[in-house]
Amino acid sequence: QYEHKLLEIQNMMNAIFKGTFLNRYRDVIPEIRATCIEEIGSWIKTYPDAFLNDSYLKYIGWMLYDKQAEVRLKCLLGLQGIYSRKELVSRMDLFTSRFKDRIVSMPLDKDHEVAVQAMKLLMLMSQSCEDVLSAEDCETLYQFVYTTHRPLAVAAGEFLYKRLLSHEGGEEVQPKGGGKFGASTVQLRRLIHFFLESELHKHVAYLIDSLWDWAGKFLKDWECMTTLLLKNAEEDGEELSDAHESALIEIILATVREAAEGHPPVGRGAAKKVSAS
Repeated sequence: QYEHKLLEIQNMMNAIFKGTFLNRYRDVIPEIRATCIEEIGSWIKTYPDAFLNDSYLKYIGWMLYDKQAEVRLKCLLGLQGIYSRKELVSRMDLFTSRFKDRIVSMPLDKDHEVAVQAMKLLMLMSQSCEDVLSAEDCETLYQFVYTTHRPLAVAAGEFLYKRLLSHEGGEEVQPKGGGKFGASTVQLRRLIHFFLESELHKHVAYLIDSLWDWAGKFLKDWECMTTLLLKNAEEDGEELSDAHESALIEIILATVREAAEGHPPVGRGAAKKVSAS
């Protein structure tokens, strides 16, 4: 009897899908399209055995191209709910390969909230799907730490910190003789290298502000910074080049200013985001 009831429910849901969703997910009214996408995302998360497959996922992928920001946003939020669950990610391979490039392009979306949620989705994807993002993809996404819109910059800051700077990533090796500053020294050297490679030397304040919520611990490690700057051979045998030394001085000044003033640099809009716990 249980199996009979389950079959009845599945038949009803299929009838709703065919009779309502397929007729309305491209409705002329954006709110109806958004509702359809929100609900199919909910169905997929609630009943993955029945709905987590390309026959249903493709509709979310297609609507990532919708002209209305509200619809694109519902797609991204629905996908965040799926990619955040490790037990579901392994069944997303086909969808990921088909629509990854579209999602990577969406931090450039003209709608600020869509851009922010796209960056957050890409963070989830990079954590849950090994090698889903190419080195070129990552380099493109890192540059959003320099954008003027703070919520997007902070989301990009999380991406940069966790993908490139964090010593929790597993690939990082503490330098020989790193001493008490070992982890911070590794992160600082990576930050200096990224800053120089990006060639946006006038925007160090934007970079530090983007990272502040995620990397505040090592960005406030001024003892480590000054030790590195003074080339203390006992702490770290590898001296900085002149370019790296100049970059570190700029970073020190920017971190002190950020800590003292407590607000975003001039030209960067939106209220300061509360640091995630």
